[in-house]
Amino acid sequence: MTNDWWKSAVVYQIYPRSFQDSDGDGIGDLQGIRSRLDHLQWLGVDVLWLSPIYASPHADNGYDIADYHAIDPVFGTLDDFDELLADVHARGMKLVMDLVVNHTSDEHPWFLESASSPRSPKRDWYWWRPPREGFAPGDVGAEPTNWRGFFSGSTWALDEESGEYYMHLFHPKQPDLNWENPEVREAVYGMMNWWLDRGVDGFRMDVINLISKVLPLRDGEPLPGGMGNGFPLYACGPRIHEFLQEMHREVFAGREGELLTVGEMPGVTVDEAELFTDPARAEVDMVFQFEHVDVDHGTFGKFDPQPLDLVRLKAIFERWQAGLAERGWNSLYWDNHDQPRVVSRFGDDREHWAMSAKALAAVLHLMRGTPYVYQGEELGMTNAGFSSVDEYHDIESLNAYDELRAHDIPEERVLDGLSRMSRDNARTPVQWDASPHAGFTTGTPWLPVTRNHAWLNAAAQRDDRDSVASFYRELIRLRHDDPIVAHGTFEMLLPADPQVLAYRRDHEGRVMTVVANLSGVGALPEIETGTARLVLHNLGAGVTPGPALGMVPLEPWEVRVFLAE
Repeated sequence: MTNDWWKSAVVYQIYPRSFQDSDGDGIGDLQGIRSRLDHLQWLGVDVLWLSPIYASPHADNGYDIADYHAIDPVFGTLDDFDELLADVHARGMKLVMDLVVNHTSDEHPWFLESASSPRSPKRDWYWWRPPREGFAPGDVGAEPTNWRGFFSGSTWALDEESGEYYMHLFHPKQPDLNWENPEVREAVYGMMNWWLDRGVDGFRMDVINLISKVLPLRDGEPLPGGMGNGFPLYACGPRIHEFLQEMHREVFAGREGELLTVGEMPGVTVDEAELFTDPARAEVDMVFQFEHVDVDHGTFGKFDPQPLDLVRLKAIFERWQAGLAERGWNSLYWDNHDQPRVVSRFGDDREHWAMSAKALAAVLHLMRGTPYVYQGEELGMTNAGFSSVDEYHDIESLNAYDELRAHDIPEERVLDGLSRMSRDNARTPVQWDASPHAGFTTGTPWLPVTRNHAWLNAAAQRDDRDSVASFYRELIRLRHDDPIVAHGTFEMLLPADPQVLAYRRDHEGRVMTVVANLSGVGALPEIETGTARLVLHNLGAGVTPGPALGMVPLEPWEVRVFLAE
């Protein structure tokens, strides 16, 4: 196996809570995942990435970890995990864990010890600070900095017993670890090695570019409403490359050809990503960037979604493809546990559901980078269709509802934003069949199953050559079989066309051209394909598109892939 095997691989993300329940409690678990490995093997994916399964109070659905060495009982036991890992390896796949080390749960023993006394040996394992000078603990404005958190409100929580504040960039139950303390880093690296020694094949590192803060801590630029933007002071901080290179030496050195390491990095730029993913620097294999999934955010952020500007989206893709062409590597994704369903977001989940799901899949998977499939995406699963705030579970969505309503944003507009953009859209149970609760559970699911599961499910698609799942399977096979997909150069075509996303890949004299109409009306782009043969399209197995000589007539949401040899 070469050191860059992951360039030809496809990763499948599992959100365990919503994948498959084996014991009827309404929550997915490890034995449930084991029972569905046939589906993943049929699909052809190479790597399974598990969202957190560690012991947790679940303030943020497991991204608040109370014990890095224990499996949360809701998901099973370490024995269950070992059985799953063995099954995954036996099928020729790899398993990657979610690594959440910017913060822990406030119920983690490290934090409990840190909070026990200002004189605790672990006090400096987290970010503790006294009130702002001239303020008493609890006063309005007493927080050590003015930073606004990711889930709204201040990034500081008051510990009334000591009168000091601790930092939490996310939920108050997610205190940030102080990576400036070498004891923290040593403990994290030891934990990572423990999992690798157990047999896991790498890590997806949650918000890993936030672990280095600018010192001394200080206020950020003021934002409307009186808070400040701390992001430039804690994202990609001054020691981030040092920390990741140290992590590589202490954890990954000597195992590079076996593992996959990907860093989730909100706000990362192309230039920064090139440094993070340059193999010569030994940091991470690839990064998750957010620019393309922020493209439709409006004045009030993600819950104020705007119509897709395809020209702008193409410019983002082109910049990332070009920027990491010579050094570094791209992660390719539409969906994950933090994003709404792409067929509802950028596609047409009503009139052109299957066509748009396939077109969006093709344009992503055939770019240069490692594609990530989020559970149910291969089925074309849609947004949840919730209409009342009482149906939501996600803390980000509930906080956003309260904050936007407090700013007198009409409830109808707020609910529309939640319906289109809430993280709960990605967290409804996977739709396996047409039975009650979509075959996910024999009990009551923790989050309601999407209503269209009676016809949109895996069982209905498995043996259908024209299904969305079969199309994903073909895309994955194409990446495995043809080196042009992983290794070819990338050239964006028709960058100013508001309907068509088209590009060309070139490798050792062979040229692949991808042409997709990402709109609900026909298109006639000027694309020169010459004598290239058509190798993939989404019109159906019984349809043969006409020849393309200089102009490619495309139906709404049609995609064609040509190959010239």
